[in-house]
Amino acid sequence: MNQIEIGAFIAKCRKEKKLTQAQLAEKLNITDRAVSKWETGKSMPDSSIMLKLCEILEITANDLLSGTKVDGENFEKKADENFVALKRKEETSVTKHRIISILFSAALFLGIMVCFICNIAISGQFTWSLIPACSVLYAWLLLFPEILLGKRGVAVSFISLSIFTIPYLFVLSRILKTKEVFSIGAVMAIITIVFLWIIFVIFMRMGNARKLIALGITFLLAIPFLFMINAALASMIAEPICDIWDMVTVSGLLISAFVSFICNFGKKKK
Repeated sequence: MNQIEIGAFIAKCRKEKKLTQAQLAEKLNITDRAVSKWETGKSMPDSSIMLKLCEILEITANDLLSGTKVDGENFEKKADENFVALKRKEETSVTKHRIISILFSAALFLGIMVCFICNIAISGQFTWSLIPACSVLYAWLLLFPEILLGKRGVAVSFISLSIFTIPYLFVLSRILKTKEVFSIGAVMAIITIVFLWIIFVIFMRMGNARKLIALGITFLLAIPFLFMINAALASMIAEPICDIWDMVTVSGLLISAFVSFICNFGKKKK
């Protein structure tokens, strides 16, 4: 597969359909920048949208991967070649992610071991080193799925966040011997995780083509969640539900939401 030829072929087919890059991107629910990268040979369409792209351009997947319309005589030969090339590319990507995930895990493990060695050398027992070790393990549980699986691992990372945050706060509170770390932190964590899941679903439903709208909605939703956090804190540590800095934050969120919607309107008009 030649990415330059495939990119030129996509551009040719798009123009034949009288579509702009932005119009094609909107149909695929991606950004026009992604289409531009395809057409300049900098990247390839993701396999998840390849069939839809072929449907829009009225070509076969074999045509797309060949970078030209394949006639009947060469169809089977080209199909076999493209399948092998695509399989090889996927295997290369999987291998790359595995290597990076192994290096990432090794670096974190080395960091934990250094903390343990320094702690034993200075104190003769495990004391402060348990805090970074616990935190590093928590970070690994959250980040490892995304590093190993790429975009497919984002949902797994969110699930890990939901599962391991409360246990992490409990262990941390036991190490620090401060129960407020768990009692207050758990409430804040639950509210934050719910908010993050809502935002994750919004971005997934909106897609890349409408990410500015999703961003604007995120800023607006952050306002009620801000007051939910303040109300929870007020019931536990007698903090005011709203002060001057909260009003400044709300103003900033409203302005950010307005700018996001205006930018999206300007982009669509362009």
